[in-house]
Amino acid sequence: MRVTIRLFAGYRERVGATRIDLDLPEGSTVGRMAEEMLRTYPAITADPTRLVVAVNQEYREHDFALSPGDEVALIPPVSG
Repeated sequence: MRVTIRLFAGYRERVGATRIDLDLPEGSTVGRMAEEMLRTYPAITADPTRLVVAVNQEYREHDFALSPGDEVALIPPVSG
């Protein structure tokens, strides 16, 4: 299945794109997507379990099951 990954701020800079399409096996979770992102783009983070993710504009845990066509946003850490 294919999902669209939206990248912002530091993630966008590390990957070199604002959006990528990622092919994953059917039934993949947010956690599986995070692991695949780290495998494909190792500079994105040292620990994929720490990625904050929104699926279709709603924050989701890493055990959330993805569906074909989902839009996944990787939310960068915020300091203030």
